[in-house]
Amino acid sequence: MAGKLTDQEKEALLLEERKVKALEKIAASTDALALWFEEKDFSQWDERLQFYLHEFMTIAKGSSNDQA
Repeated sequence: MAGKLTDQEKEALLLEERKVKALEKIAASTDALALWFEEKDFSQWDERLQFYLHEFMTIAKGSSNDQA
């Protein structure tokens, strides 16, 4: 009788299996992103990043001034 699983136990095992598969997919995606970032030459992105950071700071400062 110990070998038989109830419906609730089967559902719990199925849920755990789905969790593991989801975590494996997340890990694979994270690894792919890490490899992509390692391959990029960010020295060419300097001006573009500075521009977007400046725009972000301008918007953020405007938002905080509106709230005050």
